[in-house]
Amino acid sequence: MNKLQITWEEIFERLTEIDKPNMIIYGVPKGGMILTGFLKQAKVTHDPKLADIILDDLIDSGTTKMFYDKYYSNKTFLALFDKRTNDQIKNTWIVMPWEEDHPGQIEDSIQQNITRQLQFIGEDTEREGLKETPNRVARMYSEIFKGYSQKPEDILTTFDADTYDQIVLLKDIEIYSMCEHHMLPFLGKAHVAYIPNKKVIGISKLARLVDIYAKRLQIQERIGEQVTEDLMKLMEAKGAACIIEATHMCMRMRGVEKQNSTMVTSSLKGAFFNSSAARMELMQLIKG
Repeated sequence: MNKLQITWEEIFERLTEIDKPNMIIYGVPKGGMILTGFLKQAKVTHDPKLADIILDDLIDSGTTKMFYDKYYSNKTFLALFDKRTNDQIKNTWIVMPWEEDHPGQIEDSIQQNITRQLQFIGEDTEREGLKETPNRVARMYSEIFKGYSQKPEDILTTFDADTYDQIVLLKDIEIYSMCEHHMLPFLGKAHVAYIPNKKVIGISKLARLVDIYAKRLQIQERIGEQVTEDLMKLMEAKGAACIIEATHMCMRMRGVEKQNSTMVTSSLKGAFFNSSAARMELMQLIKG
């Protein structure tokens, strides 16, 4: 996971731009409230209706801003950092200095959010079976989404292919991922192939490459594209293919509730896309 540590110096520098005499500021709980504690000239109010500025530390999804814009449309909403307008921090975990001072605070915040989700569905979060669930789920996320902290170039170490220039196929790779639309699992198998161009890799690396992308919030089509793009770019392969067959819990548990449907996607590049003979040979190898 990409992480950006914000310093106190950055916080104070940005606060000076709004810390003006007679300015009335309301701090959004809890990041905005922490910020108002460092204001020296502006006045602080606990009632947003009385404020000139509604202050938050970070705009992430934009939900908080939408709420205040709806109910306090005549107020100016400011945030020190806005992920929506800054590409450098768009997909980055922002760590505020008060969180870094207390490392466990980040984990505590995540667990509190999981607790709120349990309460939302009507559960008693104090009952025995759920007391440790927020902690377990947070740890589970670190495991099933570890692909965000891994890079394909770190695992795709290559070797001299000598004279070998035929199809290399690893089929029936078990795949487990999480749908980005409903955060429900989809699972199945992937078949990954490439045609070497002076370079080959250890066969287990194909499975590892699939895992890097599967262990993220995903759609099935994207995984195949990411795998073949890496094989073409990092190995300079003559051709690359990734065919995935998977069942999606978002179709089984909800929505259309179809229990026996299987989704098949393919990503073909280079020789596999341009040559019908190469495609046919690949299909025969997969079926054989």
